[in-house]
Amino acid sequence: MTVMSPPAASTASQTPSPTVLKITHAAQQFEMFLLSTLLGPVESSFASVPGAPKQPGADELQYLGTQALASGLVAVGGLGIADRIVRSLLKTKMIESSSAAPRG
Repeated sequence: MTVMSPPAASTASQTPSPTVLKITHAAQQFEMFLLSTLLGPVESSFASVPGAPKQPGADELQYLGTQALASGLVAVGGLGIADRIVRSLLKTKMIESSSAAPRG
C-alpha cells in the first residue's frame, strides 16, 4: 500500500515523526478495511452471471481485486476518512502536549 503524506501542517523541510507516520498508516489501513467491506458486496453482485457455475478460485480473486481497488482508492485520498482521523488525532495530541507543558 502506498502511504499518503502526512497532513499539510508539516512543511517540506520537516520530516514527519515516527508517531505521525504510524498514525497515518493506521488511519489508511482503517479506511482501506472500511472500503473493502463496502465494496465487497457491490463487486460480488456484478462479478458473476446469475445461474453460471462458480469458477474455482473466483472468491479469492474477487477478494484480491477488492483489496487492490480499496488500496488504490486510499492511496489517492479515498473518502477522506483517513485524513480526518489523522488530523483529529494530531490535533488532540497537540492539545495534550501543550497542556502538559510546564508553565512558568
